[in-house]
Amino acid sequence: MLVLLEPETAVAGVLTQSTTASAPVDWCRSQLSTGKAAALVVNSGNANAFTGLKGRNAVQMTVEAAARAAGCEESHVFVASTGVIGEPLEPEKFVKYLGGLAEVADDKAWEDAARAIMTTDTYPKLSTGLAQIADTEIVINGIAKGAGMIAPNMATMLAFLFTDAAIAAPVLQELCSELTDKTFNCISIDGDTSTSDTILLFATGRAAARGQLPITSTDDPRLSGFKTTLHRVMLDLSHQIVKDGEGAQKFVAIHVDGAASDKAARGIGFSIANSPLVKTAFAGEDPNWGRIVMAVGKSGEAAHRDQLAIWFGDIRVAVGGEVDPNYEEVQGAQYMKGRELDVRVSVGVGAGAATVWTCDLTHDYISINADYRS
Repeated sequence: MLVLLEPETAVAGVLTQSTTASAPVDWCRSQLSTGKAAALVVNSGNANAFTGLKGRNAVQMTVEAAARAAGCEESHVFVASTGVIGEPLEPEKFVKYLGGLAEVADDKAWEDAARAIMTTDTYPKLSTGLAQIADTEIVINGIAKGAGMIAPNMATMLAFLFTDAAIAAPVLQELCSELTDKTFNCISIDGDTSTSDTILLFATGRAAARGQLPITSTDDPRLSGFKTTLHRVMLDLSHQIVKDGEGAQKFVAIHVDGAASDKAARGIGFSIANSPLVKTAFAGEDPNWGRIVMAVGKSGEAAHRDQLAIWFGDIRVAVGGEVDPNYEEVQGAQYMKGRELDVRVSVGVGAGAATVWTCDLTHDYISINADYRS
């Protein structure tokens, strides 16, 4: 996938915190400080991670070819790769096509772009939204990929967002970091953080020609509506990733309250979301709330055992540290048959709250990943 951007497009990004990050992640990290972008190149099938000098050379060759195709500086080219880890990427197989791609670039080819970056995804992931900055209508479009190795720490997860708003790069970066933490950093499919996680947010500034005065401060009150729409688009993409989890049949929202802090609530939420025992219970439609009790206890965060309460949807299954006297197993079993589930846990120690999203763990997940390279 090749994306051509307006000259002087502002860019912001959030990248994996993995200590075995890929060569493309290293390149993006080094170039984000420029705040400018003109082109984006993404390949699927090879992550270009754990590939040493060959990986860095592959990035450099890709950047050089893209800069020629886009007629821009190399420092304004961003790259991302997704796929198998540890296999050298052979850029000569695709860089020769970048010039041709530049010639046929189409500003309506969003679905083609989303399909180009897929690996084990079963469908392309796209989202769009309209916002107002003063009297100017602003467009936000986003695409993403990801279905396995998803537990972002900023899986294999990539997300690219584009807007015509005129917003300075430092403001864009604050928005990207804050909203990533509330969206992509609140999902998990399998608890594994990728070497390649990349979120990039581009603002072309085209709206300035329609009268939008540039935004240069996060305190600008005109930013409010844009931020709300950007949050919605990012949340939509992150939810699509979870719903397309490898082998997934259930989309599960886990709400935690009563924690010592919001951070502690998130920790408890992920302890539940990443538990293979909890996830297989979801897959088997088994209302085994005891596994949720286990996951709360192992989280390492404070929880009051004798005030713990658990709900499946509107059904309270446990309260006061024991099974709810009015709960009947048939209620929970029926609820678990749904495709979308809500689990709420109140841990009784404070006012901290958080929501994380996950999916179930099925036989198909094992089959997909057992056969991934074969």
